[in-house]
Amino acid sequence: MRNIKFYLFFLTTFLIASCSKDGGDTPVPESTAPEFVSSVPANQATGVAYNTGTVQLVFDRAITVVSAAKITLNNVVVTEVSASDKTLTVTLPKLKGSTQYTLKIGVSAIKAIPGTLNTNEVSISFTTGAEPVYEISKSLVTSNPSSQAVKVYNFLLENYRKKIISGAMAKVNWNISDATWVNYKTGKYPAINCFDYIHLQSSPANWIDYGNTQVVEDWWNNNGLVACMWHWIVPKSQGSTDYTYVPAETTFKASNATVEGTWENNIVKADLEKISGYLGLLKAKGIPVIWRPLHEAAGNIYAYSNGTAWFWWGASGADAYKKLWIYMFNYFQNKGLNNLIWVWTTQTGDNDFYPGDNYVDIVGRDLYGQDSNNLMTASQILAQYQTIEKEHPTKMVTLSECGSVATITNQLSAGATWSWFMPWYDYDRTDTGDTNKYANAAFWADAVGNANVITRDKMPSLK
Repeated sequence: MRNIKFYLFFLTTFLIASCSKDGGDTPVPESTAPEFVSSVPANQATGVAYNTGTVQLVFDRAITVVSAAKITLNNVVVTEVSASDKTLTVTLPKLKGSTQYTLKIGVSAIKAIPGTLNTNEVSISFTTGAEPVYEISKSLVTSNPSSQAVKVYNFLLENYRKKIISGAMAKVNWNISDATWVNYKTGKYPAINCFDYIHLQSSPANWIDYGNTQVVEDWWNNNGLVACMWHWIVPKSQGSTDYTYVPAETTFKASNATVEGTWENNIVKADLEKISGYLGLLKAKGIPVIWRPLHEAAGNIYAYSNGTAWFWWGASGADAYKKLWIYMFNYFQNKGLNNLIWVWTTQTGDNDFYPGDNYVDIVGRDLYGQDSNNLMTASQILAQYQTIEKEHPTKMVTLSECGSVATITNQLSAGATWSWFMPWYDYDRTDTGDTNKYANAAFWADAVGNANVITRDKMPSLK
């Protein structure tokens, strides 16, 4: 037994000595606090990009966050921090150009693993470079736009980056169901109602008739803004009476949509003729339309190595899509539809799909979190906003669809100053219930309670 104890003592001594040699890991005393090593951007850095999203601080050992409330930027508590091994990542709010910032990691904010809380404050300062000066387009891309369309666009422009306009999506197509629900819950109507021409092939019918514009007229006459989109369904095959917008369910090719003589082009021309007639009814009533066609064209093509387009209009690639957008634009121009404000929806990183500045007035983004328990955070939303703003500096940027996202107050506080926001409708929502899987009653209570959110009662007449 004595020999065994001696052997174990010898082995333990040998292992400890070996770990302390060069190339080994010296055990960290549990009484040791983490020490700051470096940061990106570096302390006292100048000319830091104004749209920098994070600061990373490296310590001499692995750390964990103990109190995020003790981490501040210019004496304001940051909303999102995380630790991974030796690196602390601080997500920044929207920065201003030519401004000095000081980030402080207060005493007892972090802890070494193993080890103790930090006993010294860590402070780094950096100065942002000047912001590039871009001017948002002051005129619409439509030739000789109607006076009402100009007034609406100017209203959006006057409020851009100052206030955010509230919006609701029609429940499927031709109604103000979600807007009415918001009013029931908050006492306020959203300023925008977005309609959908998804049932174009069926109209007119006893259950859907886009020729009956009364619901749109009433909304406009109450100073509401009118938006329209189009889930454009096409035959599943030539001659079929079954329709879809899903690429895998149809032989309809966007690459043939603008090619004369193809069956696809015949469908496109017939549909554009029909919908231009319906849009023309709104023009005749003096109603301008925030028009958002051919949305989300790139799908998740750029998000994943095997990503695909979600809708047929993006499934043949960027060139075919842009030709279709411009084909529609020119078709409507020839029809004299000068009451349209054109909104293109980006997936970010998909500029190959962008039709061009001469065909787009506003750039939109559709953002969704996983569910009510996994909201998209304000910092994630800000990153999207800043990316789009950088890629399209002469266009207003808007949250054209959203669901399960941070509150509007948190988005605005972070710096995501969209032109408007529009939660998607919940088909299963009851008329009086609080539940809405995309934007519940609490979301709307926050929105309408924010002084910088424009609801319909705050809208001027733009007739």
